[in-house]
Amino acid sequence: MRCPFCGFLESKVIDSRESKKGVSIRRRRECLSCQKRFTTYEKVEQIPYMVVKKDGSRQPFDGQKLLRGMMKACEKRPIQISQLEEIVEEVESIVQDRPDKEIESSEIGQIVMERLKNLDKVAYIRFASVYREFKDVVEFKHVLENLLKEE
Repeated sequence: MRCPFCGFLESKVIDSRESKKGVSIRRRRECLSCQKRFTTYEKVEQIPYMVVKKDGSRQPFDGQKLLRGMMKACEKRPIQISQLEEIVEEVESIVQDRPDKEIESSEIGQIVMERLKNLDKVAYIRFASVYREFKDVVEFKHVLENLLKEE
């Protein structure tokens, strides 16, 4: 590791700590030339998980994008952000367990809708209305009627 102060290529590790979620390691180092200390962060390089969109295109899985979408559906609802983060983590772990590291966007939508249905019916309807892209009011009414039958 190159020293940011003098450019020397060798340093010793004084302290190592794992980050809160275990995704990176913080290392406190000391340059063997100038003896100044600096901090580095190491993160495991991962193969990106891919989402297969409706049109067949692929894009990297973005947990923050999924979280933002759920937060919009849950605006002014009594749902904690930690509950939504759990859903994102669940989707991410499903993709991680797959040998091909891909998931259909429709499958993500289904998982999220099932979880939101258990958390808050209004948030579920909001998310479903965007995700399913209802063609007309009749289609929307049908989903509402099914939801009422379940209660």
